[in-house]
Amino acid sequence: MITWMQRHKKWLIITIWISTIAFVGAGFVGWGQYSYGDKAGAAAKVGNIEISMGELQKNYTNLYAKYNQMFQGNFDEEKAKQFGLKRQALEELIQQALILNLASSYDLSVSDSEVLEALKKQEYFFKDGIFDKEIYVSVLSQSRLTKKEYEASLKKELLIRKTLSLLPLEVTDNEKRILTTAMSIADKINYKVLTQNDITIDTSDAKLKPFWESKRQNFMTEVSYDIKFITQDTIEQEYDRASIEKYYAQNKTHFKDDQGKILPLEVAETSVKEELNAKATKDKALRTYIDYKKGNLESNISVEAITISNTNNPFNSEVIKEISELSITSPYLKPILVNGKYHTFELVKINPSQMKTFEEAKTEVFPMFVAQERQKKLLELANASLANFSGTTTGFLTASDSAKITQLTQTEANEFLGKLFISDKKRSFVQLSNSKVILYDILEQKLLTNTNNNEGNEIAKLKSAMFNEGLVKTLQNKYQTEIFIQGL
Repeated sequence: MITWMQRHKKWLIITIWISTIAFVGAGFVGWGQYSYGDKAGAAAKVGNIEISMGELQKNYTNLYAKYNQMFQGNFDEEKAKQFGLKRQALEELIQQALILNLASSYDLSVSDSEVLEALKKQEYFFKDGIFDKEIYVSVLSQSRLTKKEYEASLKKELLIRKTLSLLPLEVTDNEKRILTTAMSIADKINYKVLTQNDITIDTSDAKLKPFWESKRQNFMTEVSYDIKFITQDTIEQEYDRASIEKYYAQNKTHFKDDQGKILPLEVAETSVKEELNAKATKDKALRTYIDYKKGNLESNISVEAITISNTNNPFNSEVIKEISELSITSPYLKPILVNGKYHTFELVKINPSQMKTFEEAKTEVFPMFVAQERQKKLLELANASLANFSGTTTGFLTASDSAKITQLTQTEANEFLGKLFISDKKRSFVQLSNSKVILYDILEQKLLTNTNNNEGNEIAKLKSAMFNEGLVKTLQNKYQTEIFIQGL
């Protein structure tokens, strides 16, 4: 019996789970009918729920911040486009809207008292272990959120939770027994770890060049722009008392203290002068821009020339974005504030992307070639060594015994055991995500008598994930989704 289970272990586990756990929901359906239009302020509509552009922007900003944290601050708009971050942000909101439509159909709601109760449990608003209103207001202010916005968002989150909590996810005794059996299968194995140190790779140009030639269309130069620009230095001049008083009277709301109270003129005078200088500087920059366009630039104004691109940009991302939208027939860009000074730009020439030469692409080609060759050579070595390798012999292992695997980190051992226990092969190898290859031979197998005290929670998590996925797919079929924006 155990021999049969070893040979058919992969299919046994899958079969008993599929036959025991019901997958609720229809087959996959699309996002509904797309309707691209110009609905004011709306990014999409799901059933009766509208998704505003503001909601989309906030969700995009939140996702961007999460990715930026994951990439340790090295995430940018280019990577965001590659990851389809705007689409992800919209799809998250669409899934939320689907659940909210379901809640509405059952007349579910969240009361103000439920929102207050939830607020009182959010520890980032705590002081000395209890909810503090002043901290609450302060945190929202720093995050540029109003109480109304935050509490509306919290109410929506609570309503989604309430709706999902009503779905039946009971765990049966039979399911617990199945999980206990699956988790009690133990293998005694002999294994050997193969790493890049076990292989050699030829990285000469003779090997690199054919690889580059097969993928040369992937190695392109950046689009760059030949531009000219003029810089407007900050104007600093004296103003008479009447001018200062007049500007202050017209703009006194610009000058407030930390409590939001308007400062008296004698306190705000320095700031008033700074604003007057900033206004004079901007006015001068705009007049110079007009002269530049008309070819009437004063002879004492210096015009500089430079070539810029996304990676060679001494200005900022706004400048490169604005310049990329210019054309040779409309080459002038109104003054932009860069590092405290106004710059006026003229597009002279667009240098389109071109295929790089081998020498230009070599530094990019090298790591890609090495990664491919490393994987290829390791797999060749694994296949050649599989029949007669000799490695380390273990005691009986279950899927949770990663600590008993030496020569691997715990993460690597977990990945190895996870793949080992869904394999139906007695003698084979496993390739890890970091490219290491583990040869293994199952010497013996038995069922342990251990009891898994946490099986109910594990099954509940699995069923919840499956149920939610099936529910969303069913709701996609029930509620029409219209998308009003393009370019995602």
